[in-house]
Amino acid sequence: MTGSVDGDGEEGEETENVRNTENTRNAENTGDNENPGDARPGGAGRPELAVLVGLQASGKSTFYGQVLAGRCALVGKDRFPRGARNKQARQMRLVEEALAAGRSVVVDNTNPSPEEWGPLVAAGHLYGAVVVAYWFPPDLAGSLRRNAARTGRDRVPDVGVHATLRRLRRPTREDGFDAVLDVRFDGRGGFEVRPPPAAAG
Repeated sequence: MTGSVDGDGEEGEETENVRNTENTRNAENTGDNENPGDARPGGAGRPELAVLVGLQASGKSTFYGQVLAGRCALVGKDRFPRGARNKQARQMRLVEEALAAGRSVVVDNTNPSPEEWGPLVAAGHLYGAVVVAYWFPPDLAGSLRRNAARTGRDRVPDVGVHATLRRLRRPTREDGFDAVLDVRFDGRGGFEVRPPPAAAG
């Protein structure tokens, strides 16, 4: 994928946002991307579209770095310049370009409701991807504590975390996902990834 100049005049944003492309391909081809906590459903020969769902400061970006970075490119609205226009359209373009090329991709936003994940699910199915929701159960106190330790643009106002919590809904298979996996801190600096309780879908 090549850099481009879009309506914001930002050259190379698309390239930066999918900079893990070659590493992803190499890991998928060699099998070096295996992780003991990987509970993904099988999808041999199909790219994965991973949609992270959770509050700000719930561990999503750290999870990507520890578990998914070796096999998936990273896309997220926070990766665009703060004043960038048309972030939704730009994000969807990056996702579709990656899937069209057969590459797996992670969307690292809060993605709290079907309004956000619906277009992603549709795009994933259009391009034949395995669409997986990674659900980070809300821990408001923990998110507020971790957010308070952040600096610069990484820190969001507490009111923003509360606003996301009001909209946050657990994704299910009925929302079109091929799988939904729960992600929790394991207490040892890593994560546990497992299917949700049967009643939760």
